[in-house]
Amino acid sequence: MAADLDTPKSDDERWMQEALLLAQQAADVDEVPVGAIVVQGEQIIGSGFNQPIRSCDPTAHAEIVALRSASQSRQNYRLPETTLYVTLEPCTMCLGAMIHARVGRLVFGAAEPRAGAIVSQASLVDAQYFNHQLSYTQGVLQDECSALLQSFFRSRRKGS
Repeated sequence: MAADLDTPKSDDERWMQEALLLAQQAADVDEVPVGAIVVQGEQIIGSGFNQPIRSCDPTAHAEIVALRSASQSRQNYRLPETTLYVTLEPCTMCLGAMIHARVGRLVFGAAEPRAGAIVSQASLVDAQYFNHQLSYTQGVLQDECSALLQSFFRSRRKGS
């Protein structure tokens, strides 16, 4: 019997599909299509998508919006035993926020060759001088995450 291609193969893929839906919401409002969710157990406790342009807030990256949402839902700025799923490798600012929030695990889709702070430009996640360490998994639904970003920027270059 053939595998159902629409069925996620893992929990990470299932949650990343949720983040991809949020990334599409960002694209729909002409923001760079990045989506993020914070999961604890089997529940999404926070979600967000990129919105620095529409909110006039340079910190309104998808990860920050999702962390703010999760912190409000838990009424605590610390988010231990959570996993943050994001469609694009986080930047330095977002990694710092995850460390301060004590996120347990990060899962990201596409690498960010220009500003990625996990594996692409700097491996800051492995720095021993932080007061919290988080584990990470890279490349979950990488092709889908990359395709959404490429399509968005291709469309922008064409001026449509």
